[in-house]
Amino acid sequence: MRAPAADPWQQHADAVGRLQASYAAIPADQPVRLAKRTSNLFRPRAAVGTGLDVSGLDGVIEVDATARTAQVQGMCTYEDLVDATLVHGLVPTVVPQLRTITLGGAVTGLGIESTSFRHGLPHEAVLEMDVLTGAGDVVTVRPGDDLFDAFPNSYGSLGYATRLLVELLPAPGHVELEHVRVDDRGLLAKTIAAIVETGEHDGERVDALDGVVFAPDEAYLTLARWREGEASRPSDYTGQRIFFRSLQQRPRDELSTLDYLWRWDTDWFWCSGALGLHRPWVRRLWPRRWRRSDVYHRLVGLDTRLGIVDRLDRRAGRPRRERVVQDVEVPVERLSEFLDWFDEHVGMTPVWICPLVARRDWPTYPLEPGRTYVNVGFWGTVHVGPDAPQGPTNRAVEEQVHALGGHKSLYSEAFYDREAFDRLYDGAGLAAVRAVHDPDDRLTSLYDKVVRRQ
Repeated sequence: MRAPAADPWQQHADAVGRLQASYAAIPADQPVRLAKRTSNLFRPRAAVGTGLDVSGLDGVIEVDATARTAQVQGMCTYEDLVDATLVHGLVPTVVPQLRTITLGGAVTGLGIESTSFRHGLPHEAVLEMDVLTGAGDVVTVRPGDDLFDAFPNSYGSLGYATRLLVELLPAPGHVELEHVRVDDRGLLAKTIAAIVETGEHDGERVDALDGVVFAPDEAYLTLARWREGEASRPSDYTGQRIFFRSLQQRPRDELSTLDYLWRWDTDWFWCSGALGLHRPWVRRLWPRRWRRSDVYHRLVGLDTRLGIVDRLDRRAGRPRRERVVQDVEVPVERLSEFLDWFDEHVGMTPVWICPLVARRDWPTYPLEPGRTYVNVGFWGTVHVGPDAPQGPTNRAVEEQVHALGGHKSLYSEAFYDREAFDRLYDGAGLAAVRAVHDPDDRLTSLYDKVVRRQ
């Protein structure tokens, strides 16, 4: 006789109980952190003892195809969520570009992708969530609640999401791409602004939009359009071909929906090249199942611990490297100015660009609602010499971004002084929410997490 199917809600309740028990077992004088296998953070963190038990909190509880919603656990990856929703012909409103980004991580941090000019950021699709607070309670919060509104960009300083009710949208049958070359940066910004305002380009709807800047006079906007049915001859960029190079080679393309969503993950945008994966002979030998951003992230972490690249640089007589891994948002009308400054002071290419428009005001990441910003992502190293540990390039980026009326994501290294940080990221508001939901200061504050690296 077949055993009855397990109740997913009961399984979820049991997992939450284990989480709360593991939280209660952590001594009050020890830092609290999730015990998770993967991370998409790029800032050093102090070592901790036993982390929170998040076993059983990494799945999809249920998908309601009629209401177009999903009940999702906080540690569920977007890879698993997409697999669960696509069978219903649905996708999340915004799918961050790396497979192992979790729902909880994208909400308490900040996620973005090519649909963000239409649908904002991932946390703006959340209708309700349960949060384990610093008081050890699990509370249900909704838009307008103090904890809900302060949660985006709080990075675990206010608690951890255990369950999220999220909006879904109809999934395309496949995706057609048009790569539009723009040789002038002023025109680049104007073209982005026009597409965002009208939702169209040359009279045709644009469903998703991002791009790559290769040089001062060479940028490409990728206009994605949802199509019904399967693609006739979809491209495959999980094998020998590399997606970012196709922008320069193919004016038009088509991908399956799944391959479009993960088009950047196979090569971690272009950062897999640092591991030699852009060389054809290396790529042939590298197993396809290991061509994933989480594998590359672990290899970078190994180098950080062992200092392999630093030793090779010293042996070759090269200046010490500073890691410059950042995503920033600048108003679209200041995009050209920022890119020109970046070329002169950083000189890293290519860079990713992705427009976004926030649906509403979020105090801990105060983008002006309805205003068009452009995310600029740049991920690599620059040779700066003995000052590398002080982060001179990252500090300069911070100053320039905020001088232009923009904001910087906090998943990577940050160097703000306390006064500037509190002004930019609503320190007073965070403190007020913490006083209610974490009265004994069990959780590490946002400033201590991202600047002091505790």
